[in-house]
Amino acid sequence: MRIGEICTVHTSYCKGDETVQAAALLMRQHHVGDLVVVEQRQEERIPVGILTDRDIVVSVIALGLDPASLLVGDIMSADLLTASEDDDVYETIERMRLRGIRRVPVVNNAGGLAGIVSVDDLLEFLAEEMGELSRISAHQQSHEKRARQ
Repeated sequence: MRIGEICTVHTSYCKGDETVQAAALLMRQHHVGDLVVVEQRQEERIPVGILTDRDIVVSVIALGLDPASLLVGDIMSADLLTASEDDDVYETIERMRLRGIRRVPVVNNAGGLAGIVSVDDLLEFLAEEMGELSRISAHQQSHEKRARQ
């Protein structure tokens, strides 16, 4: 299955020149724990980083810094792993595991933001797959009963 089929397409984002306080307010308004940091290039929003609520706590609040005076670009994680909409789900899981990353922006063929996939999204997908596997035996038994009547 392609990652584009299970990612969350309504992705919250901001630009790197926004204040950390404004970004935190966006997270609150959208009820999310992360924002994809983008640059606008022609018609596309190109992911350049990610900002999490944990980044804000560890890099700003814990140090007693003023979130209104810092920019998102100053504290975002810029070593960004992205996935193409056409990437295989299991390959994406492996890349996330190897890098220890919980959220991955998904990009379209032009490199623009198309969505985001999280560990929670992947766990839900895998749980559904396991549920389908668990029904194989029951289906096989039912089919066998009908065939032997």
